Amino acid sequence: MNAAQDLRAADARHHIHGHTNLRSHDEKGPSAMVVEGQGVWITTDDGQKLIDGFSGLGCTSLGYDNARIAAAAHEQLSTLPYAPTFYGRSHPKVAALAERLVNLAPGDMSRVIFQCSGSEATDTLIKFLWARNTARGEPDRRTFITRWRGYYGNTVASVSMSGQPHMHEKFGLPLDGFVKTETPNYYLNHIDGETEEEFSQRMADDLERVILDVGPDRVAAFAAEPMQSGGGAIKPPEGYWPRMQAVLRKHGIHFHVDEVVCGFGRTGNRWGSETWGLEPDTVSCAKALTAGFFPMSALMFKEDMYLDLQANADDVGVLGHGFTYSGHPVGAAVAMETLDIYEEIDLVGHVRSVSPGFLAGCEELLDHPLVGHVGGVGLFCGIQLVSNKATRELFDPALKVGQRVQDHAHDRGLYLRAINPDRISFMPPLIINAKEIAEATRRLKGALDDTWAELNA
Repeated sequence: MNAAQDLRAADARHHIHGHTNLRSHDEKGPSAMVVEGQGVWITTDDGQKLIDGFSGLGCTSLGYDNARIAAAAHEQLSTLPYAPTFYGRSHPKVAALAERLVNLAPGDMSRVIFQCSGSEATDTLIKFLWARNTARGEPDRRTFITRWRGYYGNTVASVSMSGQPHMHEKFGLPLDGFVKTETPNYYLNHIDGETEEEFSQRMADDLERVILDVGPDRVAAFAAEPMQSGGGAIKPPEGYWPRMQAVLRKHGIHFHVDEVVCGFGRTGNRWGSETWGLEPDTVSCAKALTAGFFPMSALMFKEDMYLDLQANADDVGVLGHGFTYSGHPVGAAVAMETLDIYEEIDLVGHVRSVSPGFLAGCEELLDHPLVGHVGGVGLFCGIQLVSNKATRELFDPALKVGQRVQDHAHDRGLYLRAINPDRISFMPPLIINAKEIAEATRRLKGALDDTWAELNA
């Protein structure tokens, strides 16, 4: 057994992987051992080179080898590798990042608190809104409304806010006080003859039903991604966001926008909020904030919320919240350098320039017998696999058709993600060029062909 085989065996024996079939992992070990990355390409321990079609986990916006970010991290590690932000202490990089980020944020944000992950940002949001409502004399305003298939994290509270049943089952979740409205998957869920606008109105009506069922004065917030990622890259249908926001305004409901995946260019604008005209009261971001080079997230909010938190802190003596690595110096340095690079290379402009070719290539897959629907924006696309295009009938889950496509794509040198029910999420690093897009799409077409042949064998 060579060194690579030893490491694979050690991984199988000792390393627990999230969102992985544990029994299969015990038996087979890791499906891939990635050892190197360059541009949009990753290399495994057996020498296979793959195009990253999912940006790692939606985070490697600048690809895998960026000397400037590495140098910024090294310089900060050499100067000040750690500094706490508790007890009013700070350091230069986090102060500069805080000011820069709120100035870039959608909406009138004035304050930011940093965490290590989108999950922690969601937990912070939940705590802060509960605290804000207590300060306002509304302690019963505690219920969070989100959408089925939405994803906001994996901690106990953030996964309760998420609408992913397989993340709840066997964990005794979700917690009480987290309720769901419909997911805006027009293709799978529309009634025959129903237009996108009519479907969107039905979604807004369901949101209003949930608000009234809970009681508007008991709702802490409605939270949503501009375009659902965890649900399989579900693009909102026409008229959806204007109607949803009208319901929120009608009932005075706080609107939290999760920009963890959409933020920093994924949809062809800096924020998904810009793409769909959203007016958030609070915003969270992560992933592309540091291009995946360092774990860091941010929760941004308006001044009135800060004043409520301040009033509570006056009573208690401090804000009773924080994380050891909040505002980590290396993370802040990496984020500042990442934002510099985004501006200097006009990353949003690049996404807009390559997006038409990317989306056209995806839409050509509609000719394939496995593909029922394709919907995307920017460099963010969801591909729905169906057994019957005429009826939109899904495959028997036991066939694991999405997983088959994912595995065949891997064999052909394309890293993708399959999401139930049999959706392919295609969202490559934002620096991908037209030639690489064409090659990635060719490999995806080949994976669909392989799966179709396998199903018909």
